[in-house]
Amino acid sequence: MTHVHLIGIGGSGLSAIARLLKESGYTVTGSDRTLSTFAADLQAAGVAIYIGHHPRNIQGADWIVRSSAIPDSNIEVLAAKQANIPVYKRADFLGKLMEDKTGIAVAGTHGKTTTTAMIAFLLTELGRDPSFIAGGVLSNYNVNARAGKGKPFVIEADEYDRMFLGLKPRIEVVTNLEHDHPDIYPTYEDMVSAFESFVALLPVDGTLIGCVEDSGAAALLYKARREGRNVIAYNLQAEMTINASQWMQARSVKPNHLGGFAFDATTNIGEIESAHVELQVPGEHNVRNALAALAVMVELGLPLKEAAAKLSFFKGTGRRFEVKGEKRGVTVIDDYAHHPTEIKATLAAARARYPRQRIWAVWQPHTYSRTQTLFFEFTRAFQDADEVIVTEVYPSREPKQDFSSAEVVSAMPHRSVHFIASLEETTEYLLKNLGNHDVLLVLSAGDADQISANVLAGL
Repeated sequence: MTHVHLIGIGGSGLSAIARLLKESGYTVTGSDRTLSTFAADLQAAGVAIYIGHHPRNIQGADWIVRSSAIPDSNIEVLAAKQANIPVYKRADFLGKLMEDKTGIAVAGTHGKTTTTAMIAFLLTELGRDPSFIAGGVLSNYNVNARAGKGKPFVIEADEYDRMFLGLKPRIEVVTNLEHDHPDIYPTYEDMVSAFESFVALLPVDGTLIGCVEDSGAAALLYKARREGRNVIAYNLQAEMTINASQWMQARSVKPNHLGGFAFDATTNIGEIESAHVELQVPGEHNVRNALAALAVMVELGLPLKEAAAKLSFFKGTGRRFEVKGEKRGVTVIDDYAHHPTEIKATLAAARARYPRQRIWAVWQPHTYSRTQTLFFEFTRAFQDADEVIVTEVYPSREPKQDFSSAEVVSAMPHRSVHFIASLEETTEYLLKNLGNHDVLLVLSAGDADQISANVLAGL
């Protein structure tokens, strides 16, 4: 039995690979600095987790897989190379897992986790038993990965560190394309080049599905169509802005009683047909994500109406508008939003679901490079919040810098915004000032989700 050891197993990416390998019959071990929730779940499933890094952790391993955050100097990486054990990054390893499968890769600056989850959910509910790897936990199944016995393999195609260039997809979805990860892509043009390389991975009979309302995704569709590739465009408008022969559109979009949106999904893929959709996940951005998922279903030859009906039961993913609880009239929501566009979409969704309630947004900036590169966009991202609190930057993989998010706050035109550096002080301020019927959104890709738990406990 092949033994795979994963260094950095506690992250969303490697934990998903570990779960899929475990369910596929591999012996799986892993190590990380701390025991994350993902790692604890794997431990409960029988995966041996080592806290801290040491050469003995890799004993017996046939392959090593390391996360993008693990450097060449890591003691386990060095020990593996000395022992001639192959060391893979995610990008190198994921292609191996997709061999002999129908690969469905979902890329984009925003929305890829939810869209990946929607596709995996629909394929499961429609009896196709897919394998999948998502960047968040599917609320319907309480897992972020699964090894299925069917042909489809759905994967979140992460552009960070160019991971998605190691995949082997037959169908690609590009939700949108904006500048992000300036530590990897100094310019927007650098990101575009990487996404063009991603599209080039498609075989001649492959399909590119993209949101034509987004200029970056539309440019990729247009280029792919000129090169003779099969493309499907989706959007919320009645008119397409590129000459796409195949399309999926949302019409009659309006809020529904579930807290999401209702719409009619109309397509000409194969034949012109329409189906009604009722979403419980909020926000117009999730209407677009649903269109992408439905386009994949129809492209695979699955019935549109049945898929549309199943979407009503999709509950979303962890830390994507995840309602953590309600205490003393205060609703607490976690969201992974860490880019200005994501923040605006999340707050717009909150405003649509809670139109008459006071909305609090707590934002923990993620990485110095992103915060400084998108400085102006962040200052204008909070219009739909009534109260805004900004904490200090979460540096993640970057060294501490002489920059404070207080500078962003000073440039914000918002009528009520406060800089509170620490998470503890932020929690104290919230407990003193939250009122009945208020809605609290904690926007963080770092560790500020602890605010949600502590506020609920304090209430």
